[in-house]
Amino acid sequence: MAHITINQYLQQVYEAIDNHEGSFCAELLSFKHPHVANPRLQLASPEEKCQQVLEVPYDEMVAAHLRCTYAVSNHDFVEAYKCQTLVVQSFLRAFQSHKEENWALPVMFAVTLDLRIFANNVSEHKLLCSKMLLIQMIFQAEQQLSLMGCFRVCIVYSRAGIDDSKKWGMLFLINQLFKIYFKINKLHLCKPLIRAIDSSNLKDDYSMAQRVTYKYYVGRKAMFDSDYKPAEEYLSFSFQHCHRSSQRNKRMILIYLLPVKMLLGHMPNHQLLRKYDLMQFADVTKAVSEGNLLLLNEALAKHETFFIRCGIFLILEKLKIITYRNLFKKVYQLLKTHQLPLDAFLVALKMMQVEEVDIDEVQCILANLICEGHIKGYISHQHQKLVVSKANPFPLLSSSS
Repeated sequence: MAHITINQYLQQVYEAIDNHEGSFCAELLSFKHPHVANPRLQLASPEEKCQQVLEVPYDEMVAAHLRCTYAVSNHDFVEAYKCQTLVVQSFLRAFQSHKEENWALPVMFAVTLDLRIFANNVSEHKLLCSKMLLIQMIFQAEQQLSLMGCFRVCIVYSRAGIDDSKKWGMLFLINQLFKIYFKINKLHLCKPLIRAIDSSNLKDDYSMAQRVTYKYYVGRKAMFDSDYKPAEEYLSFSFQHCHRSSQRNKRMILIYLLPVKMLLGHMPNHQLLRKYDLMQFADVTKAVSEGNLLLLNEALAKHETFFIRCGIFLILEKLKIITYRNLFKKVYQLLKTHQLPLDAFLVALKMMQVEEVDIDEVQCILANLICEGHIKGYISHQHQKLVVSKANPFPLLSSSS
């Protein structure tokens, strides 16, 4: 394959299409296959040769693929991205005619995956410094009748009962779209995709790898929507069912699962953090557990760059309310009374080097804790005291969240 001629390659593509050999056809159009390194196939203008062997729109699809290999060989990632977009658009026209066939699904998986990868290559290319250009190029992967076009074919034919087998392509395409939407921060576009899967009777029958990816992105979206219990459920599913050899993927899931679990009162142990090289969370965990607001602020500042890059810094900031709760619980345990003077909380906060704090600020923090169910009690403004319940005044976090 590494040294075949253009005519031999086109003949193989023709036979794969004619015999409906989807997997082999996908290989012949995938950039994971070694044929893309063959100089004989890296052509700037292969249209005429493709037209001699293949019918429309397959000739356009293969010609665009060969032009793409030529662009990649010249490190022209922008041109490669444009060519791959044409590959997907040409494939889409062919795919729409396969009303009762699903042999081309492997081809769809291959060409749409390559499209997203080329979009990322564009974003990483050193010559493209403009952030707006990056966003525009990546978003075109969805806009230009590519991924979304394939998705619409799958869902329309499935709903119409024309080709139920096309449902199997839906989750793959949705996962690819999720990756794009998260990249360009357009999470609201995920909602109709999630509804499509929720209404599908195949949602539990997709491959485990696709389900793990899907739950990972839905869990992340739930986390950003402050729906922490569903987020924990989805992300836990992804982590537990992610292949044990995929340490990198399991680590990536944990980066979002850990803050969610901490917000629900479940603190990770050091063994887990060491195993997945996530010791950035060690001091955060310790600070929240101990009610040490000073240590929490220091830990967030120390690893600020990492947390911001992962998109979880603001989520971790929300751990302060739990840290207040644990700090104030220590005050309660120390004074051993259900009528706690507000001055005691003020002293505790000043020990944690909380700047410019006064009684009004203390009352505001306590009111938030009571409102969120972290403390059972009320504030007596007349006596300047927090009156807590004699029975379980500091409920477990998991039950109050």
